[in-house]
Amino acid sequence: MTWETYGARLEENLRDLHARLHRGAYRAKPSRRTYIPKADGRQRPLGIAALEDKLVQRSIVEVMNAIYEEDFLGFSYGFRPGRSQHQSLDALATGLKRRRVNWVLDADIRGFFAIDHEWLMKFLEHRIADKRVLRLIQKWLSAGVMEKGTWRASEEGTPQGATVSPLLANIYLHYVLDLWFQRWRRKQARGDVIITRYADDFIVGFEDRSDAEQFLALLRERLRMFALELHPEKTRLIQFGRLASKSRERSGLGKPETFNYLGFTHICGKSKAGFYLVKRHTMRVRMNAKLKDVKAELQRRRHLPIPEQGNWLASVVRGYFAYHAVPTNIAAMGRFRTQVGQHWYRALRRRSQRDRNRPVDVVPGRLKTGPGRARRAPRGASCSGTELEGRLGRVGGASPLPLVR
Repeated sequence: MTWETYGARLEENLRDLHARLHRGAYRAKPSRRTYIPKADGRQRPLGIAALEDKLVQRSIVEVMNAIYEEDFLGFSYGFRPGRSQHQSLDALATGLKRRRVNWVLDADIRGFFAIDHEWLMKFLEHRIADKRVLRLIQKWLSAGVMEKGTWRASEEGTPQGATVSPLLANIYLHYVLDLWFQRWRRKQARGDVIITRYADDFIVGFEDRSDAEQFLALLRERLRMFALELHPEKTRLIQFGRLASKSRERSGLGKPETFNYLGFTHICGKSKAGFYLVKRHTMRVRMNAKLKDVKAELQRRRHLPIPEQGNWLASVVRGYFAYHAVPTNIAAMGRFRTQVGQHWYRALRRRSQRDRNRPVDVVPGRLKTGPGRARRAPRGASCSGTELEGRLGRVGGASPLPLVR
């Protein structure tokens, strides 16, 4: 059933759903299995829930968030109200700068959403006493998936893509990792220890190498108890931090290694004044993948009207900058903008065999056509999609095509 069909008789359908929930007649439907490509070339399975399942899950999540937001620890940022990736990145950068960190554990949990149903229900029962809520969650976990018309039971994990899945996964790691780490840091750690976690990705910083090695060994055993494991290729213990940088420099070992977190490569660097600085650059692999997608979409859209292409491209650039425009990442932003402009220029050149177009460099507040020729926009002017198209349309006189002289 589609949203339009359901919405045509919305009040009646919602009353019926409410009645079925109260008398226990509600039945969860299997999720529809689909796949999306991952950055490493593999396929990520997603589970698309039925319409009414989404409605009920959204309501349950609102209630459970009010409960568990009181319990979740401060270093957990993934899929929580009022928290974001940027806050996690800023917390990590602050900890690396202000605390005595010499070693960094870059950890990733393999198959994070393939969590054990039995343990998950035990964790939920520890905090939720309402049996009706527990039965609803159990129905969603055991509803199974439909793939190519065939139903398959789901004995473990939560379907990625379901509304309730991120919260259930956070609850699972809250008991498996967060509380355990808090206790280990308070009772066993000798030096400074920091941590920040976003879903299944987390970074732990240590002052002493002995603490780092002990924690890594205990972490493997802890995760194994709850049917989880660290990804062997994505989990690394490296020397990183202010003191690590100085130590390696004195020993002639060069700069510390880098690590990736939430799409950024973290680098030990120095500010212009010579002080220690954690630099964050967009991961090269992620940027190349995004540029490849933009190039393919521009080839598909190249015969559309120029204003329509400009509006779409401006929205892509704004969205990319909204996430990746962080301190110390301006060079990567410039490269991305330049490459997008070049891809657009090449796509437009293929519109016909009469190739007389000249490249345009789109910069907020400035338009450049050809070598050495530039026109400046008014000071303080914004760079929205519509205004961007309007500026480009004025280049070359009255012609509506921005790249044609």
